[in-house]
Amino acid sequence: MTQNPESRADTVPALRRAVQILDLVAASSSNLTPAEITRMISLPKSTAHGLLSVMSELGLLMKSQDGTMRMGPHPMRWAGSFLSQLDIVSAFQDCLAERPALNPYTVTLTMREGGEVVYIGCRHSAQPVGHTFRIGMRLPAPFTATGKMLLSDLSDGELQDVLDPFPQPLTKRSVSSLLQLREELAMTRQRGYSIDDGQIRDGMICIGAAIRDHAGKAFSGIAISLIRSEASDETIQRLGNALREASDALSRRVGGHSNL
Repeated sequence: MTQNPESRADTVPALRRAVQILDLVAASSSNLTPAEITRMISLPKSTAHGLLSVMSELGLLMKSQDGTMRMGPHPMRWAGSFLSQLDIVSAFQDCLAERPALNPYTVTLTMREGGEVVYIGCRHSAQPVGHTFRIGMRLPAPFTATGKMLLSDLSDGELQDVLDPFPQPLTKRSVSSLLQLREELAMTRQRGYSIDDGQIRDGMICIGAAIRDHAGKAFSGIAISLIRSEASDETIQRLGNALREASDALSRRVGGHSNL
């Protein structure tokens, strides 16, 4: 018997709402109560209750002792499967193992998704930098070193489309407009590496370089993070050149073009 089109359509909103809930919980800096989730997504209470119950049952969400919701373990299975298929992640790990000169620094690997970067690889140094990078974490691309590097590959028109509206600054040093960002990106292209000087966290500086595919397009970024007080102009230039060499090696490993 042919299924009623309306019945088929009825399943779509539930899936979309479940994804909305996951996105909301994942992006929140603190755990959310069921009431907050219901209000923020504008769901009927009965619908929200049913979705949250099933998502908890399936391990997509977990309820904390205080009744708030947090991400469950099930999405990590999907993330692990996705990351295992990315040659760039294993190439990143091999690259770090071959470059002991980078050991003192926190090194991250990201890909751009719209106006954000998603962290897909990270090795923390023994020296804390005041910020913890996590796999799956997202940050506005205009403020991060890898984001600036990846955005520098876009045309003015593409840049405006991706960053409309422009994100709210994270610190007082964050670039605050598209015009200001364009000026930064011009300098980034000229020197071949990008600099985030306290734009995602005060007192931390990050230096980024691009990893390019076979067509020469920047598809991923690698960055070094360190405490600002340790970053003299000479150190920044030295690390920027070292990072360009590392990103060049990574590009070659995945069949891409050199930055140099």
